[in-house]
Amino acid sequence: MRNIWIIARREFSSFFATPVAYVFIAIFLVLSGIFTFFIGNLFERGQADMLPFFNFHPWLYLFLVPAIAMRTWAEERKSGTIELLMTMPVSIGEAVLGKFLAAWAVLALALALTFPLWLTVTYLGAPDHGIIIAAYLGSWLMAGAFLAISMCMSALTKNQVVAFILAIVVCFLFVVSGSNIVLDAFQMWAGNAVIDTVASFSFLSHFESMAKGVLAMNDVGYFVIAIGVWLYASLIIIEQKKAD
Repeated sequence: MRNIWIIARREFSSFFATPVAYVFIAIFLVLSGIFTFFIGNLFERGQADMLPFFNFHPWLYLFLVPAIAMRTWAEERKSGTIELLMTMPVSIGEAVLGKFLAAWAVLALALALTFPLWLTVTYLGAPDHGIIIAAYLGSWLMAGAFLAISMCMSALTKNQVVAFILAIVVCFLFVVSGSNIVLDAFQMWAGNAVIDTVASFSFLSHFESMAKGVLAMNDVGYFVIAIGVWLYASLIIIEQKKAD
């Protein structure tokens, strides 16, 4: 745990040593406000809740999380510092976890800085704060799943742009896998078991219930498992690249 903490602290500091974290947080806050007040029609709805805010999170994360994660391994490999990292008394698993926790902390900070929206909703009415807390937790877990996928794509290549595009493509597939368009395409040739399996991978279906305040174990467990699987995939890829 000590090594993981050291790496996480180093990576977290590196985000703020450059404009990366500041730009990410600024864009996230601005877009959150635009989507909530102008596109989500928070005031026109006449209802004191934060659903317009949380409904756009999957689409915000689809582009912003790959942008912040694309440098995690691609930059290390391109600059050659990954060889230095591998010579330290740190396991690859500790390095993967440390980098992930650092980036996840940046995402948590970005979410925390949206508290003025919560205050606004509280001022306008009497929202259910338990639902809002559950939605924040669900959003953070979903952001972790986006991040784990994006870091895995970063481990595949030295090129940050390629890592960014790959992450968007893979994350997009997980977002839309439960949509009617995708399921209708499978329905023409696949059975119900296959269709249900494809739908179960959708980030949207698991997050929507959490955004409404329902913290079901299958939804929480899905995101936790997704994070673990993709981090493990990152570890395998980095091990393979090290062997090469």
